[in-house]
Amino acid sequence: MKPSGKSWLGRVPEAWMILPNRALFGEIKDRGHESEEMLSVLISRGVIRQSALIEDSSKKDGSNQDRSKYKLVVPGDIVYNKMRAWQGAIGASELRGIVSPAYVVIRSRAVESDSRYFHYLFRTPSFAAEAQRWSYGITSDQWSLRPEQFKEIYCCVPPISEQKDIVAFLDHADRQIQRYIRAKRKLIALLNEQKQATIDRAVSRGLDPSVRLKPSGLEWLGDVPENWEVKKLRFLFRYVKGRRAGDLTNEYIGKNPGSYPVYSGQTEDQGIMGYIDSYEFDFSSPVIFVSTVGARAMSTRLVHGRFSLSQNCALIIPRTSDVHPLFYENVFQRLFANERASISLIMQPSLRFSDLNRFYVPHPPVTEQAEIARYLAHASGDLDRAVTSATREIGLLQEFRTRLICDVVTGKVDVREAAVPRHDESEPAESLDEAENMFEIARAEVGGDDHEVNESVA
Repeated sequence: MKPSGKSWLGRVPEAWMILPNRALFGEIKDRGHESEEMLSVLISRGVIRQSALIEDSSKKDGSNQDRSKYKLVVPGDIVYNKMRAWQGAIGASELRGIVSPAYVVIRSRAVESDSRYFHYLFRTPSFAAEAQRWSYGITSDQWSLRPEQFKEIYCCVPPISEQKDIVAFLDHADRQIQRYIRAKRKLIALLNEQKQATIDRAVSRGLDPSVRLKPSGLEWLGDVPENWEVKKLRFLFRYVKGRRAGDLTNEYIGKNPGSYPVYSGQTEDQGIMGYIDSYEFDFSSPVIFVSTVGARAMSTRLVHGRFSLSQNCALIIPRTSDVHPLFYENVFQRLFANERASISLIMQPSLRFSDLNRFYVPHPPVTEQAEIARYLAHASGDLDRAVTSATREIGLLQEFRTRLICDVVTGKVDVREAAVPRHDESEPAESLDEAENMFEIARAEVGGDDHEVNESVA
């Protein structure tokens, strides 16, 4: 190994060259190919067909009708978004097509060069940090890596045989890691389905499988135990809306944080958007918090203590003593999953008090509500811990993948002698053995029997 002289590369193998990008690549501005397919560059995936981007999201085709200035890309070219290169929007293309004039297209000057090696190198966090250092702009939204600055960045260049070895090794390792991540994500989906099935069964049938049932009169609920009632939601609960954030106090969020949380329906971190010195509500017992607008509309959780409430959320507060909040928080999960399609969708998902007033819910005796709540707290806790464990494993795998790529493309890990099997493109994403292993993992982590797990999957 030898010092590269560049902090983002560190030490590299002695036989590798360290060269500026101006010696490695030339910018390509081949225009006048309007009929070619549109391509895009994503931070997460590199170069893809724009049609695939539009199909997978709510995005629309934002390209101009006049595409005479769009640049041609051929397989092996490297493309980057000037405004997002520092975030990882760069990659080698395996496709032929055209890209917006806002993108930069570069092509290797070498007779022999593997663009896939540079694809891996340029998508490392170390290169992203170096791209940020060379980018210009007042704020992060304006940082731009211009071609003349890109040319000044120095890269390590292995011999072509090592470039190919590195690409073969990383392609194989990436397939294995991604396959395991897919299996873990399927396991998480299975666990979440199992949790929802457990909740659905408990809040609609109770815990006694031999109890006599009667029709509830509600399509989403089905039959319920004979001793249960079905009541309108407004007879059991009252509602309190949140206020506009600016109306809370002048102490609002960030300047002089206080002791009391402000809950918001648009915030992921436990629903807390900040802390202030005053509070609107003081509940010693839990009440139900619900998001009313946006992507998280109709999501619920329990809150208590002293706090304030911002906009886009509300409290659902028991009117009577025969209501157990934890039981009904689970009821709402099933109710809202069923009613989501019928709520207001004029601009965005929106749950109104008029929606809540028209809903009917099951109403068991309060002692039975408490028994079901205790059971669900235990059962859901086991499932939530299994989901947390699987999610953490995915995060560790992603971190390992990033570290592995960084070390291999800069020569910290020597893969020249690695035995990499040839990839069969017809190979299925997951084998039957892997699927069976996933069920074994599910049974172990959930603690359920074959019937429970298989019923959930079905």
